[in-house]
Amino acid sequence: MNQTRILTLVGSLRAASINRGLAEAAVQTAPEGVEITIYKGLADIPFYNEDLDVPGSVPAAAQALRDAVAASDGLLLVTPEYNGSIPAVLKNAIDWASRPYGAGAIKDRPVAVVSGSISPNAAKWAHGDVVKALGVAGARVVETAHLHFAAFGERFAQSHPREDAEALTQLGATVHELVQATGELVSA
Repeated sequence: MNQTRILTLVGSLRAASINRGLAEAAVQTAPEGVEITIYKGLADIPFYNEDLDVPGSVPAAAQALRDAVAASDGLLLVTPEYNGSIPAVLKNAIDWASRPYGAGAIKDRPVAVVSGSISPNAAKWAHGDVVKALGVAGARVVETAHLHFAAFGERFAQSHPREDAEALTQLGATVHELVQATGELVSA
């Protein structure tokens, strides 16, 4: 049996980020035959600049992201909301993974989006912006795998998301939908 590889990109660079905690909890929900990896290195990638995106001399950090996306069967993006929108680091990752346009590593890749914030809005504005950017980039957004966490500053103030049974159940359902979508891509 082949292993399904899910690459997770977290839109917060803060080590103690609750969004990072959600990604860590998602790793815990991986069923047998599924490997979920949290990408470490988004902070090292320069902002997308077409002058830097030259075949043979793409910055190493950007190429490493492209290679990791290309080696995955699907992506799980976990986003907070910064000033009502997508964090720059996550948008930058999408930009690098989408190039060259129409043939980037993200093209046709199944992607699920999890959003969370301290507000009751659950980072839904950022979520919408991430989905929009992914769609334009050519990813295959898995609508049934979307998940939103509201007011999580209170919910996870005293414990890690992996200690929250309901969060694990919800994340597990998201991972399941994403894994199902990777299978549909293979059989299509």
